[in-house]
Amino acid sequence: MREKGQIAAYYPVLLKVSGKRCVVIGGGPVAFRKARSLLEHGASVDVISPELCPALAELAAEGQVRVFWRNYEAGDLRGAFVAIAATDDSEVNHNLLKEARDQKTLVNVVDDVDNCDFIVPSLLQRGDVTIAVSTSGRSPALARKIRTRLENEFGEEYAALALLLDEVRTRVKHQGSKISNDTWQEALDLDRLTGLLRSGEGEKARRILLASLGLSPD
Repeated sequence: MREKGQIAAYYPVLLKVSGKRCVVIGGGPVAFRKARSLLEHGASVDVISPELCPALAELAAEGQVRVFWRNYEAGDLRGAFVAIAATDDSEVNHNLLKEARDQKTLVNVVDDVDNCDFIVPSLLQRGDVTIAVSTSGRSPALARKIRTRLENEFGEEYAALALLLDEVRTRVKHQGSKISNDTWQEALDLDRLTGLLRSGEGEKARRILLASLGLSPD
Protein backbone atom coordinates (compact mmCIF):
# COMPACT_ATOMS: atom_id res chain seq x y z
CA MET A 1 0.00 0.00 0.00
CA ARG A 2 1.17 3.52 -0.76
CA GLU A 3 1.66 5.69 2.29
CA LYS A 4 -0.05 9.06 2.51
CA GLY A 5 1.97 11.76 0.78
CA GLN A 6 4.10 9.30 -1.14
CA ILE A 7 4.59 9.87 -4.88
CA ALA A 8 2.41 7.52 -6.92
CA ALA A 9 4.50 4.61 -8.13
CA TYR A 10 5.29 4.43 -11.82
CA TYR A 11 4.41 1.24 -13.64
CA PRO A 12 7.71 -0.05 -15.05
CA VAL A 13 7.56 -0.86 -18.76
CA LEU A 14 9.89 -0.91 -21.76
CA LEU A 15 8.37 1.32 -24.43
CA LYS A 16 8.73 0.55 -28.13
CA VAL A 17 9.52 3.82 -29.94
CA SER A 18 11.14 2.32 -33.04
CA GLY A 19 9.83 4.02 -36.18
CA LYS A 20 7.56 6.34 -34.21
CA ARG A 21 7.58 10.12 -34.21
CA CYS A 22 9.01 11.55 -31.00
CA VAL A 23 9.33 15.27 -30.34
CA VAL A 24 11.95 16.96 -28.17
CA ILE A 25 11.35 20.59 -27.25
CA GLY A 26 14.55 22.37 -26.34
CA GLY A 27 18.03 22.71 -27.76
CA GLY A 28 20.40 22.35 -24.82
CA PRO A 29 22.55 19.48 -23.50
CA VAL A 30 19.57 17.82 -21.81
CA ALA A 31 17.60 17.91 -25.06
CA PHE A 32 20.62 16.38 -26.80
CA ARG A 33 20.77 13.47 -24.34
CA LYS A 34 17.05 12.83 -24.71
CA ALA A 35 17.21 12.97 -28.51
CA ARG A 36 20.26 10.69 -28.62
CA SER A 37 18.60 8.10 -26.40
CA LEU A 38 15.47 8.09 -28.57
CA LEU A 39 17.62 7.68 -31.69
CA GLU A 40 19.48 4.77 -30.09
CA HIS A 41 16.12 3.03 -29.75
CA GLY A 42 15.04 3.63 -33.34
CA ALA A 43 12.73 6.61 -32.95
CA SER A 44 12.12 9.25 -35.61
CA VAL A 45 13.09 12.41 -33.73
CA ASP A 46 11.93 15.98 -34.31
CA VAL A 47 13.62 18.77 -32.33
CA ILE A 48 11.93 22.11 -31.82
CA SER A 49 14.16 24.99 -30.73
CA PRO A 50 15.44 28.28 -32.17
CA GLU A 51 18.97 27.36 -31.04
CA LEU A 52 20.91 24.11 -30.63
CA CYS A 53 23.89 23.18 -28.49
CA PRO A 54 26.90 21.95 -30.52
CA ALA A 55 26.22 18.23 -29.90
CA LEU A 56 22.59 18.54 -30.98
CA ALA A 57 23.57 20.68 -33.96
CA GLU A 58 25.91 17.87 -35.03
CA LEU A 59 23.04 15.36 -34.96
CA ALA A 60 21.05 17.76 -37.10
CA ALA A 61 23.93 18.25 -39.57
CA GLU A 62 24.21 14.46 -39.91
CA GLY A 63 20.50 14.24 -40.68
CA GLN A 64 19.77 12.11 -37.64
CA VAL A 65 17.13 14.51 -36.33
CA ARG A 66 14.76 16.89 -38.05
CA VAL A 67 14.92 20.41 -36.64
CA PHE A 68 12.26 23.12 -36.51
CA TRP A 69 14.30 26.26 -35.84
CA ARG A 70 11.70 28.08 -33.75
CA ASN A 71 9.84 27.97 -30.46
CA TYR A 72 7.14 25.40 -29.75
CA GLU A 73 3.74 26.12 -31.33
CA ALA A 74 0.33 24.56 -30.90
CA GLY A 75 -0.04 21.63 -33.27
CA ASP A 76 3.59 20.49 -33.02
CA LEU A 77 2.58 17.28 -31.25
CA ARG A 78 0.15 16.14 -33.93
CA GLY A 79 0.99 12.53 -34.68
CA ALA A 80 3.65 12.31 -31.98
CA PHE A 81 3.91 9.17 -29.87
CA VAL A 82 6.18 10.73 -27.25
CA ALA A 83 7.03 14.32 -26.37
CA ILE A 84 9.84 15.47 -24.10
CA ALA A 85 9.99 19.03 -22.80
CA ALA A 86 13.62 19.90 -22.07
CA THR A 87 13.04 23.57 -21.42
CA ASP A 88 12.71 25.65 -18.25
CA ASP A 89 9.97 27.83 -19.78
CA SER A 90 6.90 27.19 -17.60
CA GLU A 91 4.50 28.67 -20.17
CA VAL A 92 5.83 26.40 -22.91
CA ASN A 93 5.58 23.40 -20.61
CA HIS A 94 2.00 24.27 -19.67
CA ASN A 95 0.89 24.63 -23.29
CA LEU A 96 2.73 21.49 -24.33
CA LEU A 97 1.10 19.49 -21.53
CA LYS A 98 -2.34 20.65 -22.59
CA GLU A 99 -1.74 19.64 -26.21
CA ALA A 100 -0.22 16.32 -25.17
CA ARG A 101 -3.33 15.48 -23.18
CA ASP A 102 -5.56 16.44 -26.12
CA GLN A 103 -3.44 14.44 -28.60
CA LYS A 104 -3.03 11.41 -26.28
CA THR A 105 0.73 11.88 -26.56
CA LEU A 106 2.92 10.49 -23.79
CA VAL A 107 4.82 13.40 -22.26
CA ASN A 108 7.87 13.85 -20.08
CA VAL A 109 8.74 17.23 -18.61
CA VAL A 110 12.33 17.18 -17.43
CA ASP A 111 12.69 17.71 -13.66
CA ASP A 112 8.90 17.94 -13.16
CA VAL A 113 7.65 14.50 -12.11
CA ASP A 114 4.19 15.82 -11.28
CA ASN A 115 3.62 16.57 -14.97
CA CYS A 116 5.06 13.43 -16.51
CA ASP A 117 3.26 10.44 -18.01
CA PHE A 118 6.58 8.62 -17.78
CA ILE A 119 10.06 9.11 -16.43
CA VAL A 120 13.27 7.81 -17.94
CA PRO A 121 15.32 5.57 -15.63
CA SER A 122 19.08 5.33 -15.50
CA LEU A 123 19.93 2.54 -17.93
CA LEU A 124 22.59 -0.12 -18.05
CA GLN A 125 22.59 -2.01 -21.36
CA ARG A 126 24.50 -5.08 -22.37
CA GLY A 127 23.24 -6.04 -25.81
CA ASP A 128 19.61 -7.07 -25.36
CA VAL A 129 19.91 -7.04 -21.58
CA THR A 130 18.59 -3.82 -20.07
CA ILE A 131 18.75 -2.96 -16.38
CA ALA A 132 16.76 0.11 -15.42
CA VAL A 133 17.24 1.94 -12.12
CA SER A 134 14.69 4.47 -10.93
CA THR A 135 13.92 6.37 -7.76
CA SER A 136 10.51 7.52 -9.12
CA GLY A 137 12.04 10.89 -9.82
CA ARG A 138 13.16 11.54 -6.24
CA SER A 139 16.90 11.38 -6.92
CA PRO A 140 18.30 10.88 -10.43
CA ALA A 141 21.76 11.13 -8.86
CA LEU A 142 21.10 8.05 -6.70
CA ALA A 143 19.73 6.12 -9.68
CA ARG A 144 22.88 6.93 -11.64
CA LYS A 145 25.10 5.96 -8.70
CA ILE A 146 23.41 2.56 -8.38
CA ARG A 147 23.67 2.01 -12.14
CA THR A 148 27.38 2.83 -12.03
CA ARG A 149 27.91 0.23 -9.33
CA LEU A 150 26.02 -2.38 -11.34
CA GLU A 151 28.20 -1.71 -14.39
CA ASN A 152 31.09 -3.42 -12.63
CA GLU A 153 29.02 -6.55 -12.03
CA PHE A 154 27.32 -6.95 -15.40
CA GLY A 155 29.77 -7.13 -18.29
CA GLU A 156 29.36 -7.84 -22.01
CA GLU A 157 29.17 -11.57 -21.28
CA TYR A 158 25.53 -10.98 -20.35
CA ALA A 159 24.82 -9.84 -23.90
CA ALA A 160 26.30 -13.13 -25.14
CA LEU A 161 24.31 -15.08 -22.56
CA ALA A 162 21.04 -13.51 -23.74
CA LEU A 163 21.81 -14.57 -27.31
CA LEU A 164 22.68 -18.09 -26.20
CA LEU A 165 19.46 -18.40 -24.23
CA ASP A 166 17.44 -17.13 -27.16
CA GLU A 167 19.04 -19.76 -29.38
CA VAL A 168 18.28 -22.56 -26.91
CA ARG A 169 14.78 -21.30 -26.22
CA THR A 170 14.03 -21.25 -29.96
CA ARG A 171 15.29 -24.82 -30.27
CA VAL A 172 13.07 -25.93 -27.38
CA LYS A 173 10.03 -24.35 -29.06
CA HIS A 174 10.76 -25.98 -32.42
CA GLN A 175 11.14 -29.37 -30.77
CA GLY A 176 7.89 -28.93 -28.90
CA SER A 177 9.67 -29.63 -25.63
CA LYS A 178 8.19 -28.54 -22.33
CA ILE A 179 10.62 -27.12 -19.81
CA SER A 180 9.32 -25.70 -16.56
CA ASN A 181 10.29 -22.29 -15.23
CA ASP A 182 11.94 -23.95 -12.24
CA THR A 183 14.11 -26.06 -14.56
CA TRP A 184 15.17 -22.96 -16.50
CA GLN A 185 16.11 -21.23 -13.26
CA GLU A 186 18.13 -24.20 -12.06
CA ALA A 187 19.91 -24.43 -15.43
CA LEU A 188 20.91 -20.78 -15.32
CA ASP A 189 24.14 -21.07 -13.37
CA LEU A 190 25.07 -17.46 -14.01
CA ASP A 191 28.54 -17.54 -12.51
CA ARG A 192 29.57 -20.60 -14.50
CA LEU A 193 27.95 -19.63 -17.79
CA THR A 194 29.10 -16.01 -17.79
CA GLY A 195 32.58 -17.10 -16.77
CA LEU A 196 32.80 -19.38 -19.79
CA LEU A 197 31.43 -16.72 -22.12
CA ARG A 198 33.84 -14.15 -20.72
CA SER A 199 36.75 -16.47 -21.53
CA GLY A 200 35.49 -17.16 -25.05
CA GLU A 201 34.21 -20.68 -24.36
CA GLY A 202 30.76 -20.14 -25.82
CA GLU A 203 30.35 -23.67 -27.18
CA LYS A 204 31.16 -25.19 -23.80
CA ALA A 205 28.61 -22.87 -22.16
CA ARG A 206 26.05 -24.00 -24.75
CA ARG A 207 26.67 -27.70 -24.07
CA ILE A 208 26.44 -27.22 -20.31
CA LEU A 209 23.19 -25.29 -20.62
CA LEU A 210 21.63 -27.92 -22.88
CA ALA A 211 22.70 -30.71 -20.54
CA SER A 212 21.20 -28.85 -17.57
CA LEU A 213 17.92 -28.68 -19.47
CA GLY A 214 18.04 -32.36 -20.30
CA LEU A 215 18.67 -31.75 -24.02
CA SER A 216 21.30 -33.25 -26.30
CA PRO A 217 24.06 -30.93 -27.52
CA ASP A 218 23.34 -31.75 -31.21
